[in-house]
Amino acid sequence: MGGVKMLRIKCFILIMACVFFLSGCADIKAPTPETIIEDSIALNTLQLGMSKSKVISLYGEADQKRVVKSKLWNNEREEWFYKAQMDVLPVGTGGYLSKDLYLYFDGDSLTNISKKCLVPVSVENKK
Repeated sequence: MGGVKMLRIKCFILIMACVFFLSGCADIKAPTPETIIEDSIALNTLQLGMSKSKVISLYGEADQKRVVKSKLWNNEREEWFYKAQMDVLPVGTGGYLSKDLYLYFDGDSLTNISKKCLVPVSVENKK
């Protein structure tokens, strides 16, 4: 008789443990589209139109800056160069860059993002 009673107690404990663990899953709610947009990783990555201060807050000061002229645009633009820091991390993670990055600004607005220099270095462009 003692074995049957012990088996029932073990089954009861097992059932209660399952109910306890499964009830925790009931509290998990899928995020709404609004939440996804608000918490988007895209808010912490570079986007065209960003201000210089926002770029600095995400990536820090550029390794090099220069004013450039190009046939790609009509006026001068400021080029910011960020030298790659780590090979294994994606761009924008913790302030480290996995590849060289060139950013171009028209005034205070980010207009181009490139992994390659869009304007070759010339005597005229060096400053």
